[in-house]
Amino acid sequence: MSMLTPPGMGGKYRITGDVYPRMRRPHRRRRIVLGAAAAVLVLGAAGWGTLQLVDVFSGDERTKTTAGKQADCKPAAKPSPQPAAAAFPKPAQITVNVYNATPRSGLAKTTADELRKRGFVIGKVGNAPAAYDKKVTGTGLLLGAPGAVKGTFSVVGTQLKGATTKVDARTTADVDLIIGTAFKTLDPKAAADAALVALNKPKPVPGRC
Repeated sequence: MSMLTPPGMGGKYRITGDVYPRMRRPHRRRRIVLGAAAAVLVLGAAGWGTLQLVDVFSGDERTKTTAGKQADCKPAAKPSPQPAAAAFPKPAQITVNVYNATPRSGLAKTTADELRKRGFVIGKVGNAPAAYDKKVTGTGLLLGAPGAVKGTFSVVGTQLKGATTKVDARTTADVDLIIGTAFKTLDPKAAADAALVALNKPKPVPGRC
């Protein structure tokens, strides 16, 4: 009997030889490792695919948003400059009658002389009619035909801030400057010239962006 055979055993259970039988490692652990690796690969592939889909849809939304903003930010069409001569006459094309409605003497003449130096044509100069004498409380009143509203009042108004306007039944192109009790002097020539330039300068419509 071999020394490897337990006592009392023999026959078909008898083990012969002097080497122990080699035991093989079970395959279960290998299957677990392979299964775990496969699961990791599947999850990784699924996650990558999800990120790709999200990026595609997000990119599409960004493209639409950007395109919408670009459409909204198109600059407004450049307006056609309005001819200055057609809208606002030059001072040399305007005849101004200067009337004094205050108790102070000499204002009509000095004001008319200054307007003449600034290029205006001077018509009548004197005291205000009874309907306005000592009844104009502001700096001045511009009186003229309805057509003067389209430009003449604005041009003369650059010489005297705060002057109000009123139309009457006349059919001539001249306008009256009736000096009021709050009048001190015409605006400085530099300021009046700047206001006249700004008046004739076209104002483009700004874009929305």
